Amino acid sequence: MKFIIDQAKRFVREDEGATMVEYGLMVALIAIVCIGAVTTIGTNLDAVFVDIGGSL
Repeated sequence: MKFIIDQAKRFVREDEGATMVEYGLMVALIAIVCIGAVTTIGTNLDAVFVDIGGSL
């Protein structure tokens, strides 16, 4: 019984799993921001090239 209690205490003390989840969420948020930025820049560049093409 003491072994099970010791294992439960060690599980509660360890926070490596929580750290990995936090890193995962941070990477996901950065990826979403990058995708949004690239999409916006791509749309704006498309409009610029259409204007240049029309001028030529």
